Amino acid sequence: MDVAQKKPSLTTRQLAVHDFDECRNIQKGPVFIIASGASAKDFPLEKYADVPMITMNGAISMFVEPDIKPFFYACTDDDFCRQQPYLFAEAMRRSQRIALWKDLVRYEALAPEGELYLLTQAPKLSWGELLFRRDKELVRRRKLGTGRNRSLGFSKNLKRGFFDARTVAYLALQIAYHAGFTKVFLVGVDLDQSAGRFYEKAGAVVSPCNLDDHFHTRILPSFEIMAKYVMDDDFQVYNLSGSSRIPGELVPQVTLDQIDRMI
Repeated sequence: MDVAQKKPSLTTRQLAVHDFDECRNIQKGPVFIIASGASAKDFPLEKYADVPMITMNGAISMFVEPDIKPFFYACTDDDFCRQQPYLFAEAMRRSQRIALWKDLVRYEALAPEGELYLLTQAPKLSWGELLFRRDKELVRRRKLGTGRNRSLGFSKNLKRGFFDARTVAYLALQIAYHAGFTKVFLVGVDLDQSAGRFYEKAGAVVSPCNLDDHFHTRILPSFEIMAKYVMDDDFQVYNLSGSSRIPGELVPQVTLDQIDRMI
């Protein structure tokens, strides 16, 4: 087929799906990752509206009233779109780019106005590949371990898949790297199941949360991989949440005053 005749790939529902190569290394500088932890409610979103933002799941609610369009929205939860249809619809309407787990394309109400990207998981490596090959794009712990350890890592190229740490905030970090951002500020990445999400109200539908089940087995080990093998002068990550369960020795904590000086 002639290059001029090529079209974006289509799903059975005729949704245009973009290739992750289209958004690779298209940015630089700072980005905010806005998550759903309770501490996010104190973040002055409008003050930093000119800085690109990546958000996820119900945290899109922060963007509605100030009418801010996130650079990327991410969701891997098959049930979120059904449990929180209003918030999911707002995300589809407002976001410049949308990264969804590939199975969500079957959701009948899916109508993204921004560019749609479909996520797949990074492949697990065999023992032989672990012993003799070091992949520079799919970064993994540089020692042998259990089957679970072989499924942990950090993807620098989302076209080849992402690593699931059981928190979508970790996917957002992989999106930030893929897009080319060099300084990432985490907002609301508390990872505190008992504190709940900032947008949930008493009596309303509350999506299940399993952070405690996965914190020590997948979440913390994933952040350890990122801190040891990915973070450097060209990819710096900082945490604005003073109540986060991510240790400060992995991701340094900062204040808003410090962020103002850094950006």
